[in-house]
Amino acid sequence: MRKLAVALTGRSGNATVSRRQRGFSLLELMAALVVIVMVTTLVNFTVSSGGQDVQLQAAVHNLVDVASYALDEAQMSGVDYGLLLEEEPEAGATRYSYRWLEHQPDGWADPLSGKEVFAKVTMPPGIALELELEDAPEDEFSLDDKKKNDDDLNDDGQEEAAIHPQVVLYASGETTVGAINVRRVEDDELLWRIQWDLLGRFEVLLRGEATEEAEEE
Repeated sequence: MRKLAVALTGRSGNATVSRRQRGFSLLELMAALVVIVMVTTLVNFTVSSGGQDVQLQAAVHNLVDVASYALDEAQMSGVDYGLLLEEEPEAGATRYSYRWLEHQPDGWADPLSGKEVFAKVTMPPGIALELELEDAPEDEFSLDDKKKNDDDLNDDGQEEAAIHPQVVLYASGETTVGAINVRRVEDDELLWRIQWDLLGRFEVLLRGEATEEAEEE
């Protein structure tokens, strides 16, 4: 049986054995070395500086995906949903985040269902969120602004801040028109821009510019 197998391979089998015994040529070794160096450099770059970029891109696209889901859920359930952007001090700097709210009978609160989908997302350090709302002057609101009213009383009868989202996704299918600029604090560079219209059609723009794919659509 062994002799038969060798006979069937003929010259092709001998050529293969000869090539394997000869090993790699100098050109092949150099090409392999170049590929290894390029891959190693890319991995190191990703770990040192690109990791945050990946995290930031995921946070941006997560906001858009969840917003689309929330708008669909609002129309199906007849309950309004809201997007709340916040800023909190952390180690002498400001850390930005966003979370989702549901309009319940006693006011805005965390959604009763889908808590994993509507989980709070905190932006990477050194990243700022800048909110723009249509027909709303910039000095009329801030991310850390807490609105109050006469009904906002705790059990001790003291006034406490009520939670109100800046962006509302209504059960009617309409949305507060606006945009969110994602900037790097160090140099104020615009990294991402998220914008949407009255019908809740969200668009993600890298550095505020539409991609070729988006322009074709």
